[in-house]
Amino acid sequence: MADNWVENLADDLQRWADRRDADFDAQGALLLLDLAREEMGLADPAELTAERLSDLLLKVFPDAVVAGADEVPAILETAHALMDFLGDTGAVPGGRAAELQAELDRITPEFTSVVEEMDTTERQAAAEVLSGMMQADGVAMNDEEAVARWVAAFEALPEDERYARTEEYLRQAEELVVPPVRLASDADLAAAARASALTADVRAFTEWTGERPVTEFGDLHAADAVAATEALGLATPRRAEDAPVEDQSDLPELDRLWWAAIEAEVMRTANGTVRPGPTLAELTGADDEKALAAWLKVFDAAAVPEHETEDGLDPVELVQNELTGVLIHLYEQEAPTSAEVLSSALIDHIAEAYEVTDRRAVADGAREALALELDDLVRWGVARRAGGTYELTPLGVWGVRELLLADGFMAPVVGDLADSSAEDLVAGLVWHRQDTADEEIALWLEDREPEAAAAELLDVMRAGGPGARNLAAAVLQRMGEEIAPVVRGAQDHPLVRPYAALWLNQKAGEPIDLDRRAFIWMFVDTVAGMLETAAPAEAVAAAVAGAPEEVELGGMIDEMWRCEHPSTAEVLEAIGDHLPDKDVAKAARKAAYKARSVTQGA
Repeated sequence: MADNWVENLADDLQRWADRRDADFDAQGALLLLDLAREEMGLADPAELTAERLSDLLLKVFPDAVVAGADEVPAILETAHALMDFLGDTGAVPGGRAAELQAELDRITPEFTSVVEEMDTTERQAAAEVLSGMMQADGVAMNDEEAVARWVAAFEALPEDERYARTEEYLRQAEELVVPPVRLASDADLAAAARASALTADVRAFTEWTGERPVTEFGDLHAADAVAATEALGLATPRRAEDAPVEDQSDLPELDRLWWAAIEAEVMRTANGTVRPGPTLAELTGADDEKALAAWLKVFDAAAVPEHETEDGLDPVELVQNELTGVLIHLYEQEAPTSAEVLSSALIDHIAEAYEVTDRRAVADGAREALALELDDLVRWGVARRAGGTYELTPLGVWGVRELLLADGFMAPVVGDLADSSAEDLVAGLVWHRQDTADEEIALWLEDREPEAAAAELLDVMRAGGPGARNLAAAVLQRMGEEIAPVVRGAQDHPLVRPYAALWLNQKAGEPIDLDRRAFIWMFVDTVAGMLETAAPAEAVAAAVAGAPEEVELGGMIDEMWRCEHPSTAEVLEAIGDHLPDKDVAKAARKAAYKARSVTQGA
């Protein structure tokens, strides 16, 4: 049957429905057929078996269609009628329609349960999105009246505006994701926190201060500030040279330490007097969890002191205001980063975020100020220096991650997916770099029975999109020959067959050759998967770099436009727009036009 077999059946389906007395959801029936063609790769309705019908309704449909639990009876009624149509018109072989009807009856309870679960999940996800949007707009979630006002105002917006606002929020939320990291044990982290110079400085400052009077602004008198600086042996490179100390703020390093101790309640001020606070005992106590929590409070307050971003803000205050960005930069890097890279990124950000009239002067001041901040981070045990490069210590990784979580970031940890389903593993691997992905996969496979794990992954490949198939196939590549029977049994599924054949060839030594058509389909599927999470230029570069040496891309593109993959045109357009080879890129654009023409003519 032609590639557009679903469209070709539409008129016959409508005529068949018109002859029936009962109402029939023809569009719903066509949707089911279209999912079978697009998502499961069926080239003909005759390929619909009881097993594939089960996959269609229990795996593909819930992932592709948003349906409420109250819609289940109508969906099943449409599915039963569709099976009648396929049998009445001979679209499926004789006797198959009865098998399909029986399969529908068999899976009805499970389908009902799956849709109910998805409905609940969708509602929870929608509630989480709305909650996030409210909080982003400054609505306190415990203020019922404010929440009700926000919801009423949101629902009053035109549908397209609601959609646009939600899309923008989700886009911004996606940016609040950082790569997975490895965490040290609580015992090691607590030991590092107790040994931190930041802990030592705050503790020494609190012990020196004891109980003494403070100014009306809640800080030390100038004479006490000078005495404390000398007693602590505190370096003051940020102090203006030879400037008199008229108040505590004239000693920036001491001032920062003071307010960090106050914010973290290592010290408390009341009735004109300062005295030790409750966090001091936790900071120096034996309880690892409390020690870490106390250190985090001090680090949070010390790392980014709050300064007003007014005109004339000096470089020291400017860099301290933006230090969070430097810490995130260090957190996200796979390798140590040079001071020059850090300062260049910081200066570029400052130029965008502030009105800078003299970029050179600001850049020079920012470099000097950043160098001082990096020195402090090293001394506090948050970062370590190797030559001219910097990276976070295990304590720094933990501390920065805690601050990111508090700011609403998603910050995965290696090992989080070890007990997850294959579906959740594949979804989570999207955020991993190669090294942490390898470790995460090894942890997931560690305590699983190989054949059961392989079966789960193959289910993901049957029901998922290109990206999920790519990642699930990558996990299968880490597994041994003991899963060969499971992989061999998956060859009857059109979306899995090429991957299964390749695995059996490479891992089990079975002489199964992929024909040219299947090889091209796999290439399109691979690039389509990359396009789900990477920029088109990056996806194309990775696909070309990862292609076997014997592959001649130009020759393959001449045939690719005929590929029966829903993403063929999109892949060809990406290649045409981003491949450096101009001749091949031009051929890809022409092929994309042909692919679009075939799709539109279908």
